[in-house]
Amino acid sequence: MPLEFHQIDAFTQRAFSGNPAVVYRLDTWLADSLMQQIAAEHNQAETAFVVRDGARWHIRWFTPAAEVPLCGHATLASAHALFEIYREPGERLDFICQSGALSVTREQGRLVLDFPTARLTDAPVTAELERILGQRVVAVQQGAELMAVLESEQAVRACLPDLVALAQLPGLGVIVTAPGEAHDFVSRYFAPGIGINEDPVTGSTHCALIPYWAARLGKSELLAYQCSARGGELHCRLAGERVKIAGHAVLVSSGTLFI
Repeated sequence: MPLEFHQIDAFTQRAFSGNPAVVYRLDTWLADSLMQQIAAEHNQAETAFVVRDGARWHIRWFTPAAEVPLCGHATLASAHALFEIYREPGERLDFICQSGALSVTREQGRLVLDFPTARLTDAPVTAELERILGQRVVAVQQGAELMAVLESEQAVRACLPDLVALAQLPGLGVIVTAPGEAHDFVSRYFAPGIGINEDPVTGSTHCALIPYWAARLGKSELLAYQCSARGGELHCRLAGERVKIAGHAVLVSSGTLFI
């Protein structure tokens, strides 16, 4: 059975930067085990599968090792594929996923994700976490991910964590973040426990980062940069209990999988 796929770089206007995702538009769902095998075969941070349900789309995301409940960059990539490749009409796409209702709109040349906020709670700074990250930690917050606030952008860029030890920490992964030099804040995201040593640009972590930095900086409009090796810029806005995360996407390749 042939299946068409598209690989799209999200949160960038240039190929080979931002965060790559593979997108499949299916007529009906494949078996969960098969979708996991396909994601492992592509070996990208995320492979997204979308199936139409009336006026909406059901969306699921798989890393090479596991299904995840929410993914920003692969949703952006999926919207780009639906709008630009499959020529879906209108300016808005509505999605349903494990985390509830999501939408993506086209605004001023960008795709804008509408995601729920993720509120974190204060957690203690431990010597073990500082040892794992190899950096001084200013503050820690805990939710689905562990978020460590570092002293500076330079510290975030210099972070070389012990990935084996980091994978044993609670949560899906660890966000490191700090005030930015040319941006309001910067971040990186490590999730070896779900098959992603470092994610290039992560929309879903900004569900927690945006409320945190909006409160700390006293502003609702924020410009963020994820300073991985590939890097990516995110235009962010806090809107009550929702976050708006805007960026661009670029088609890199298309092909057919035979199963």
